[in-house]
Amino acid sequence: MAGCVISLTATSAHAHVKWFAPYIVGASPEPIASTLSNAWFWVGIALVLVFFGLARAVERSRYGYVALDMLDRATEPLWQRLDDYIRAIIGAFFVAIFAVGGVYLTPDLKTPTEWVSWLQLVIAGMIFSRLTMPIAGLGIIALWILALRDYDLFHLFDYLALGLGVAAYLILEPSKRENWRVHRFEALRWGLAIALMWSSLEKFAFPSWFYPLVVEKPFLTFGMPRDVFIPMAGVTEFTLGLGLVWTPLIRRLSAIALLVIFTAAVWPFGRVDLIGHGLIMAILLAVAADHARETHFLPQFKEKIRHIPAGVAVAFVLYGSAYWGLHFAFYGSNGYVGPAIEEKATHSYSPEYPHGPQAGEMGAPSNR
Repeated sequence: MAGCVISLTATSAHAHVKWFAPYIVGASPEPIASTLSNAWFWVGIALVLVFFGLARAVERSRYGYVALDMLDRATEPLWQRLDDYIRAIIGAFFVAIFAVGGVYLTPDLKTPTEWVSWLQLVIAGMIFSRLTMPIAGLGIIALWILALRDYDLFHLFDYLALGLGVAAYLILEPSKRENWRVHRFEALRWGLAIALMWSSLEKFAFPSWFYPLVVEKPFLTFGMPRDVFIPMAGVTEFTLGLGLVWTPLIRRLSAIALLVIFTAAVWPFGRVDLIGHGLIMAILLAVAADHARETHFLPQFKEKIRHIPAGVAVAFVLYGSAYWGLHFAFYGSNGYVGPAIEEKATHSYSPEYPHGPQAGEMGAPSNR
C-alpha cells in the first residue's frame, strides 16, 4: 500500500521542470528550515520508511527468495540480453537527441552549434562496436564539458552523475578485465540514483518553479493541494533514488515504482519527456531485470531494517548540504537576480499567459 501511495504521489515530479517552465538557477533557494518544518515532508518520509521496512522484512524472510525468483523469471529474457538492450537504448537515445537538434544531451541545454548534434549521432554509431564504445563514453563527458561554455556549472550538475554512469558503462562493458567489467551495471545504477536524488532537491529549494505546471495541468496533483503534493513528490523521487542503491529487492521494487511514475508522465508531457527521460526509463528497466543479489556498498549496514531511517537521514543531510552549500558558493547568499529562462519545450497557451489563463491570477511567489 505504501508503495502505491508513493508512486501516485510523484507523477509530475519526474517531468523535468526546466523543460516545461521558466526558471532561474541562481535565484535564492528556500531555506532548508522551510522543508524541515513542513509536515507533509515528514508524512512522505514516514510512507517511504514503511515501504522500505516492509520490503526489507520480506527480503529477510523465506519469502524474499521467492520474490526475487519471481522477478528473475519475469525478466529472464531481458537479463540474457541486457548488454545488447542497454547499448541499443543508449544508441537510440543519441539518435533521438540528434533528431531533436540544437541541444546538448538533454532538452533544456540548448545550443545553436549544429556540429554538436552531429557529434551526438557519431556517438550513437560508436556504441555498436565494442572497439569504439569507450570513445563514445569519453564523447559523452566531452559534451558535458562543452556545455560549460553556455551554462553554469551548478546547472550542469543535474546531468553530471547520469552522464558519468552511462560513460562508465560504455568504458567498462568492452573491458577484458572481468573484475572491472562486473561493475558496469552498478555504475549505471549509481549514476541514475545520484542524478535522481540531486534533481529531487529542486522540489524543496525551488517549489515555485512547479506552480505553473500545477496550474496548467491540475490533474497531476491527484486533487491534493499544491503545497502538499510538491514536497511529497520530492521525498518520493529522492528516496526511491536512494532505493536504487539499497538491497536487491528494495532496489528492484524502487526501479519498478520509478518506471511506473516516469511512464505515467509521458502522457501529459509528450514526446519531449519521452526523449529526455527515455534513457532513464530504460536504465530503470535494466535495474529491475538485474539478477545480481550482492550489495557492494555498506552491505552490513543495509541488511538491518533499523538502519533504514538512519540511511535516509544521512543521505538527506549529505545531498542537502551539498546542494544548498554549492548554490551559496556559486551565487552567494542573495543569489543571482535576473530574467527567467522562458524557453519551454512544449506548446503553451499564449505569450501573455504561457501556462494558461489562470497563471496571472495565481498570486504565487515566483523566481522571475
